[in-house]
Amino acid sequence: MQRILVTPRSLTASRHPAVERLREFGYEVVYCEAGKAPSEQDLLRLTPDIVGWLAGVEPVSEAVIAGARRLRAISRNGVGVDNLPLAALSQREIALRTAGGANAQGVAELAIGLMFSAIRHIPLADSGIKSGRWPRHIGREIHGRTVGVVGYGAIGREVARLAGALGAKVLACDPLPQAANSDSLVRHVDLETLIAESEIVTLHCPAAADGRPVLSAPQLARCRHGAVIVNTARASLVDDKAMIEALNAGQVATYAVDVFNEEPPRELTLVSDPRVIATAHIGGYTEESVDRATTAAVDNLLEALSGI
Repeated sequence: MQRILVTPRSLTASRHPAVERLREFGYEVVYCEAGKAPSEQDLLRLTPDIVGWLAGVEPVSEAVIAGARRLRAISRNGVGVDNLPLAALSQREIALRTAGGANAQGVAELAIGLMFSAIRHIPLADSGIKSGRWPRHIGREIHGRTVGVVGYGAIGREVARLAGALGAKVLACDPLPQAANSDSLVRHVDLETLIAESEIVTLHCPAAADGRPVLSAPQLARCRHGAVIVNTARASLVDDKAMIEALNAGQVATYAVDVFNEEPPRELTLVSDPRVIATAHIGGYTEESVDRATTAAVDNLLEALSGI
């Protein structure tokens, strides 16, 4: 029986009906350890005899692809593919599919929630009261603020719509001209203008091909003093050391982050800072987003395998 590997944490913690449907098509479904991102050693052990892979955000090395001798198709339950060795997949002619837009609503709503948490100091108020204090930090309102959206794909557009509905002035930048011209609800600017003018900057773009962060020391120095930065996209978009320096200088008031280079993070210098709001990569982890992304990923995988 041909085998399909399932590795997204949202799907190994509990069995999803859409994934189990693969058995109806004659496939054996193999899961990695429940609720845990597999290591390279785990993947080297699990992948040699699989023909299909429903993959998450776990890093996949060229060595893993080389050892997966029977692999014919990978289907992501999201849109990011920077965790995959694309050249190795292309060389082997392994089909790659993504679930475009399936988790956009969940990620966008989390980004808005993190904005509220940052400008109203919700985590500080909660922890303070629970420790017997009565902290009252004056907040700000989103209405009338300038929100800068970096990356204007499905998630970025939804964030812009929600922020606009709350009365924010929205700026957006995207390297793709068609994204920049897709609507007139926002003001489209270059990255430098967006950083300089936005009181809240929210990141919704893929990682750079060369791995360079979008926000490193020079960019953070050009932020408006007391800016809020929200990152629900990729950890590599922000230089952590530069962010710590920007927080200490007051250039950035709050950094709200849902993504980390290592998950869960073992290096806690940044995330333990009280000016950092950290969540456990939960942007697309809603019942609705998981259902949409899983159904799309399974359908994509079946289509890819049947067409090969």
